[in-house]
Amino acid sequence: MFDVQKLGLTDYRKAWELQKELIHKVDQGDIPDQFVLLEHPHTLTCGRGSHQENLLLSVDEYQANGIEVIDIDRGGDVTYHGPGQLVGYPIFKLYDAKKGAHGYLRDLEEVIIETIAKWGIKGARRTPYTGVWVGDRKIAAIGVKFNHGRYHQGYITSHGCALNVNTDLSYFNMIVPCGIKEYGVTSMQEILGEAVEMEDVINELTRQAFTKFA
Repeated sequence: MFDVQKLGLTDYRKAWELQKELIHKVDQGDIPDQFVLLEHPHTLTCGRGSHQENLLLSVDEYQANGIEVIDIDRGGDVTYHGPGQLVGYPIFKLYDAKKGAHGYLRDLEEVIIETIAKWGIKGARRTPYTGVWVGDRKIAAIGVKFNHGRYHQGYITSHGCALNVNTDLSYFNMIVPCGIKEYGVTSMQEILGEAVEMEDVINELTRQAFTKFA
C-alpha cells in the first residue's frame, strides 16, 4: 500500500529535497510508501549518464529562456520537465533488490502504457531504451535511483517517470532528449488533437499504480 501526494506545480529542487526526506522516513518505517505526483516549472535535469553535447545551448541561454539546469543523482541523460507534464516520484520499498530493479522499471512502464490506453493511445516499449513510446516518438521518460536502505533490506526507489500530457514540446528542441537523436517526442495532447484534463490523467495513473504496486 502507498499514500498519494498531489502537489501541483512545484519547484524541482524543493521536490528533490522532499524525496530525500520521504526516503528516510519510508526506510525507517515511519510512513508507508509514497507516490508523489506533480508538475515542474521549466527545468532541465541531467542524470548521472548525461553528456554535455546533449545540451544544445549554454546554461546562460537556458536561463534567459526561463529554464533551470540541474545536475541530479538519477540514472539517464538530460530530460525536460515543464508545465503540462505529469511527473511521478514513487518512493517504494523493493524487497528483492537484485531482481526487483529490472522488474520495477518494466512495471513503471506498464503503468504508463495502461494509463494512456484509457484515452485510446497505444503505448509500447522500444528496446533497448527505457520509457514509453507511441510509434517512433517518446511520450514518457523514466529515470530512477535505487537507494540502499539503512533499515530496509533492499532498495527504496526515487525519481521516476514523466508523462507528456499537455507539454509544450518545443522545449525539447533545446536538448537531445535522453541522448536519443534518432527519435522524437510526443504528448497526449498532440496525439489526440486537444488538451487533456490533467486531473483525469492523475487519477488514472494513480489507479494503475495501485493495480501494479499496492
